[in-house]
Amino acid sequence: MTPLAERIRPTTLDQVIGQEHITGEGGILRKALQQRSIHSMILWGPPGVGKTTIAQIIAESLGMHYFQLSAISSGVKEVRDVIDKAKQLNGAVLFIDEIHRFNKSQQDALLGAVEKGIIRLIGATTENPSFEVNSALLSRCQVYVLKALSEEKLIQLLENAIERDEILQKQKIVLKETSALIAISGGDGRKLLNLLEIIVESGNTTITDKVVMDIAQKKIALYDKSGEQHYDIISAFIKSIRGSDPNGAVYWLARMIEGGEDIKFIARRMLILASEDIGNANPNALLLANATFDAVSKIGYPEGSIILSQCATYLASSPKSNAAYEAIGKAQQAVQRYGDLPVPLHLRNAPTKLMKQMDYGKDYRYSHLGEGNFLDQEYLPDEIKNTNFYMPGNNAREQELLKFLAARWKGKYHYEL
Repeated sequence: MTPLAERIRPTTLDQVIGQEHITGEGGILRKALQQRSIHSMILWGPPGVGKTTIAQIIAESLGMHYFQLSAISSGVKEVRDVIDKAKQLNGAVLFIDEIHRFNKSQQDALLGAVEKGIIRLIGATTENPSFEVNSALLSRCQVYVLKALSEEKLIQLLENAIERDEILQKQKIVLKETSALIAISGGDGRKLLNLLEIIVESGNTTITDKVVMDIAQKKIALYDKSGEQHYDIISAFIKSIRGSDPNGAVYWLARMIEGGEDIKFIARRMLILASEDIGNANPNALLLANATFDAVSKIGYPEGSIILSQCATYLASSPKSNAAYEAIGKAQQAVQRYGDLPVPLHLRNAPTKLMKQMDYGKDYRYSHLGEGNFLDQEYLPDEIKNTNFYMPGNNAREQELLKFLAARWKGKYHYEL
């Protein structure tokens, strides 16, 4: 069955709720449409406020063919296919959802067609286009800012659905309470209508906060990039990698990808994990994670998902160590406890004659002059000398580091083989 949000999707600007500043009488977008002077544009606003709807209304009003792509699942090939079809049709409207997820080469593929008028591009974004859309494409587009739906507008959306939808009309629905509906929707009109539909399909026609919360806890499994699921799923992803389970890692990765999570957010978290949970047990993990962040930043979706999968499965399959993480934590605790301890004189820099007279750098021993490029000397302030912050983990690579340190320091830092 067609979802409620689609069944009652507005077909005219008069039916659009919450964007009267551009769609209402005297609104700039309405004027442009009335004058048929619609150019390519970027619709910038939160999720579920009417960006797709407005794009469809524009195409219908102009009598032009309408094509829709998602930047999450489409690439240059799909863009070029639409452009070729638009040439045969003497023009078309191309709507690209989440256009900020297109990388530079994908955005550049649109430039010629936009400039020649082959397509009227309508890009939708939840991110500031000044930062996420390249300047060449942005300069060819008018930017319209869509507002978040207020509580009043969300309630109006609910009442409109109950009144207009033929299926809901038969249910005799009573909106007794709406606070939970509005809170869970997070201001997203589409999510709000989906939630209303799920509740009614569950046999509830009197809508109360308790009913909404009960149903939501049992049946709502939507990925929300800004809500609780966002944090739960990234937590499950990180813990799967930390627990050396590549299958769990790639499943939760797929959940985030399908939910439209920011590709850089996922890569950034793996970059952190590579040091926090793997560290010197496999130093290549950090190199791969860093390369992954760089690669997906250039490539974007959908191909970037392959790179994320490679990195996630590699990290999950790597030996684990949190020794570096523990070391900096202990060192920071020492700083907080002892304050700004003075740097020992022999470790101080002595660029001036006065500093040398004050014994700055005196008795410092240049390590490379010693056997094996090592000389035993103190590197910590007297108040905390002999403190062991870093203890290599119990894995093959760090055990080699342990042998190296134990041979050098001969028990000073409790490095025992």
